[in-house]
Amino acid sequence: MKELSLVSWNDKDPSSILHEWSPDHLKMGKGVTFTKEELKKLSDFLYGLSLLSKHRIYVRN
Repeated sequence: MKELSLVSWNDKDPSSILHEWSPDHLKMGKGVTFTKEELKKLSDFLYGLSLLSKHRIYVRN
C-alpha cells in the first residue's frame, strides 16, 4: 500500500512524502519526498492527463 503524508522534521516547512507500507503498516519502504511546489506541479500534470479528473489533488497555501 502506498501512502501520501504531510510531515515536518526539525521545525522545517512540511513536505509531502509518498511511501510504500507493509500490509500491517509496521514497515515503511522506499519513498519520494515532494515540496509543496513539486506536488502542485505533479497535480497539474496528472490533471492535464485526465488521470485526476474526479480526484484532484489540492495543495493548500
